[in-house]
Amino acid sequence: MSTVKSKNLQVGTDATATNNFTIYQPATPDGTLRIGVGNADSPTEVAQFTSAGMVSGATSLTTATGSAPSYSARAWCKLSADVIQAAGNISSVTDNGTGNYTINFATAMPDADYAIGSSTTRTESDTGEAAAGGIAVRQYTTTSFRVLFYQGTSGGFYDPTTSSFIITR
Repeated sequence: MSTVKSKNLQVGTDATATNNFTIYQPATPDGTLRIGVGNADSPTEVAQFTSAGMVSGATSLTTATGSAPSYSARAWCKLSADVIQAAGNISSVTDNGTGNYTINFATAMPDADYAIGSSTTRTESDTGEAAAGGIAVRQYTTTSFRVLFYQGTSGGFYDPTTSSFIITR
């Protein structure tokens, strides 16, 4: 068996550098293995590994600190009634009636065992009933979930001024 030692190993010989990958050790060795896009002489880092596994790249969180695991949002949205103001991985919202919405994912979840954090607001002229009410999430599926906004004292439903959701899995 033979051993090949190198600081850079380019995979691919395409004339377009971005079609090639390079596995490399940084100029000042720090115990990491890097993967970059581009030729061996000037790769752009896309992932970094230590003996414990990937520490940066598209599937990890680099802002987390401490030893507890970190999980990123699979989807999020800010709505004004049934209108999407901003979102990630949310394709549409269906208005099923007053205070009753279905939020649809652009890319399906791997299963229906995700968690949802939510908040809602009403305009200043609204009564104080919403504070005693809440948000109920129903019908978790891989492609959508249903949300009900209810008032605490009257038991009725209401359309929120804004609402926000974050979905983790």
